[in-house]
Amino acid sequence: MAEPYNTPIPGSTPRSGSPVPHPLRHPTLVNHSRTPAPKPRVLHLGDPIRFNQNTYDLLSSQYEVIRPSTPDRERAAFAQSLREGKWGDFQGIFRPFWRSGGEMGKWDEELIKLLPESVKVFASAGAGYDWVDTKSLGERGIIYCNGGMAPADAVADLSVAMVISTFRYIPWCITAATSNSPSAFTDCHLDSPAQCHNLRNHILGIIGLGNIGQRIATRCHLGFGMKIHYFDVEQKSATVEGALSATFHDTLESLLQTADCVILCTPAGFGGDTIINSSTLKHFRQGGRFVNIARGALVNEDDLVAALESGQLSSVALDVFANEPHVHEGLRKFAAKGKAMLTCHNGGGTVETHEGFEELSMRNVMAVLSGGQALSAVNLEDVRR
Repeated sequence: MAEPYNTPIPGSTPRSGSPVPHPLRHPTLVNHSRTPAPKPRVLHLGDPIRFNQNTYDLLSSQYEVIRPSTPDRERAAFAQSLREGKWGDFQGIFRPFWRSGGEMGKWDEELIKLLPESVKVFASAGAGYDWVDTKSLGERGIIYCNGGMAPADAVADLSVAMVISTFRYIPWCITAATSNSPSAFTDCHLDSPAQCHNLRNHILGIIGLGNIGQRIATRCHLGFGMKIHYFDVEQKSATVEGALSATFHDTLESLLQTADCVILCTPAGFGGDTIINSSTLKHFRQGGRFVNIARGALVNEDDLVAALESGQLSSVALDVFANEPHVHEGLRKFAAKGKAMLTCHNGGGTVETHEGFEELSMRNVMAVLSGGQALSAVNLEDVRR
């Protein structure tokens, strides 16, 4: 086969035996080292990837991942970098861990307006998103994705323990057993049976029958024989209700008047205010029980303590608080009395949850930027508007 440079150019008459260089074929004239098109950029906020290296490698093969340093993530420095375009026109943001990446504080309008117009998605660890103005993001065309799918099992597991605690006064039993007081041990052993109850056939009232709420309902209904009632902004499908034998209440007051134990599972307040306060607590059944694994800001803790003091509530279990890491003094007093189970915002705190947060944040970014659907978007209505 003839060498490429021996092929005459049409219309030319080369000398015999003298190869004529073809401008498109001669190895010295053709630049084979084409510069690849630049990859779209993605901003990585927080610590390096720990669990899902294969997913990170896939992300990195498609996008240029830029991870600002910890000092660069402080609010003033971060805002200045956005103003100066330090990271260029990046298309996505992901924050794979809830313990790092949030050094700039609340993502409010002041910060959001500094983002380049190229940004299409912001995916973060954590189920709650009260620290980010999702509406403002949506108005900029930015889809916000939370990590609510990742901790669902962990939160549901702890929630069941808390529901059990309100029926069995577990803090009382623990306090008595560890008090080094034989009389406290004996009193609890003899007196608690008159106040404790089985879970079977009691009504669990769920405020917010979303992903986590449904998992709690499944565990409590199938595992303990509880009856499931719920209130939500929209009634769930017949399929969901049928699987849980769940009863829908079209008002919060109706649910509170019916349930033996109420658990708060909604990620935000109805109308942006507290859900559990003096006006709603009066609708609880006398001696009712309350569990909060949602957000501390959704509960007026002064009113909750007053309900415990009056006997409107017999016991509570709380994993979240209004002024974390500070716990209301009144609640701590009732914990000492065995009527309040208090934990340190531990609901989603498992290794599996952290692994899920990390994976989900990257998968959301890749899904949106490739033109697909986000896996856990929370502001699609704002984006569409």
